[in-house]
Amino acid sequence: MTDNTATAVMATEVPAMIDIVFDLGGTSVPLNYPFKLWSEVVRCLPWLENEKSAGILPLRGSINKETLLLSQRTKLVLRIPESFAKEAAHLSGQELYIDGQILTVGKCRERSLQPATTLHAYLVESNLSEIEFLADMRKKLQEMNIACNLICDKYREIRGANQTLKGFGLVLHDLKPVASMQMQSLGLSGARQFGCGIFVPFKAITGLD
Repeated sequence: MTDNTATAVMATEVPAMIDIVFDLGGTSVPLNYPFKLWSEVVRCLPWLENEKSAGILPLRGSINKETLLLSQRTKLVLRIPESFAKEAAHLSGQELYIDGQILTVGKCRERSLQPATTLHAYLVESNLSEIEFLADMRKKLQEMNIACNLICDKYREIRGANQTLKGFGLVLHDLKPVASMQMQSLGLSGARQFGCGIFVPFKAITGLD
């Protein structure tokens, strides 16, 4: 298969996805924030609940016990089909209520996905052991016809009142451009709405087997 053919095939199988990046005002959220954050975003954007490919990237901040401390650089990022970009912009100006904390959603901008040879997901949902997890990931990637190397990151859990997400962070490296775009669009496993299985570009890794 030529590169042009591969690109054409991918275009029919992978939705055109985009990141909508919002400024975010607030000081902190509990570590189990993903459950409430999704609920609040859906309250503001009801159509999002039925869009299975949509997800929210994990918030960036520093951990202090059971709290995630936010900074002025913390952004709220929705990964959604490109066709919904205008509708998603209506989240700007809304207030999100997360267990007593108020997050103010500011201006937004569109950020196109770009191919990167190395990608990282904060948590890929799985109940398997580390060895079983890597084997399962290799199988899933093979089924997607994606060739790359894998590095298992830390085991992580997000515990909520009625649900617990568990799994490992995952680094994929030595990705071809088409495969990189496919992974960023489709991700791995479930719970995308809670930040799981969503891949973003990561610093280059070299000299690894």
